[in-house]
Amino acid sequence: SLIIGRQPLIEAMQSGRGIDKILFQRNVSGESIGEIRKLAEKAGIPIQQVPQEKLFSLTRANHQGVLAFGSLFTYIDLQQAIDHVVSQGLVPLFILLDGITDVRNIGAIARSAVCCGAQVMVIPDKGIAALNEEALKSSAGALEKIQICRVNSLLKAVDTLHLNGIKVYASSMQADQKVYELNFEEPCCIMMGSEDKGLQPYLRKAADMHFTIPMSGDFDSFNVSVAAGIILYEAMKGRAGM
Repeated sequence: SLIIGRQPLIEAMQSGRGIDKILFQRNVSGESIGEIRKLAEKAGIPIQQVPQEKLFSLTRANHQGVLAFGSLFTYIDLQQAIDHVVSQGLVPLFILLDGITDVRNIGAIARSAVCCGAQVMVIPDKGIAALNEEALKSSAGALEKIQICRVNSLLKAVDTLHLNGIKVYASSMQADQKVYELNFEEPCCIMMGSEDKGLQPYLRKAADMHFTIPMSGDFDSFNVSVAAGIILYEAMKGRAGM
C-alpha cells in the first residue's frame, strides 16, 4: 500500500509501521524532508530519488514530492531482537541473507528457519527480494512467525552479533569443515549468499568459521533455500543432541 505525502509518512514511521522503501522527488526540500530522512535512517528504510513523473505514475494525489511503500511486516532492530531472544532463555540461532533476490527462496528459507527453531532473520535494505505477498505465501506464513531485522549494513550487523557473543558461520563450497562438524549448541548466526556469487568478500572475511555441505558427485551446488534447510536442520539436530 502507498503512503502519500510528508506528514502521513512521518506519522506512519513514528507509529512503527513497516515500510519497504521511500521515494523522494529529485531536489525535494523542506524541514519535514529532513525529519523523514532521520526517521528512515534510524529504521533502516531505503530512500530513492526519482523524477516527478515516477511519482505521478503511482498516484495523482498531492504527494508533496514524497511516496512510500508500506510493508506487510514490521521490522525490528537487531539489538532488540537479540535482547528479546536472550530474555526468553533461548540460545540465539539466526540466519543472515546476502543477495537473495528470488522471493520464493526468501519464503522457503523463512519456512525452514521457523521449522528448525531459528528466531531471527537478518536482511539488508538493498539487494534482496522484496518481502511481499508472494514471499509470504512461499513461506507458508513463516515470515509472520520469525523476527525480521532489516539493516543498512550487513557488516555492522555482524559486528553487533560479535559484540553479543554470537558466532557467525559462513556457507562456502571451498571450505574444509563440514556442516555437521559445527558446534550449533553455542549462540550462532548462519550467513547465506546468492547462488551465483555467494557471500560478498567482506562478509566472508568477517565470519568466524567457514563450512560446506558435502555432496555426492560433481554437480554445481544446492539451491540456496535447500542448502539453508539442510544447515538449519543440522543446527536443530545439534541442539537436540541427535
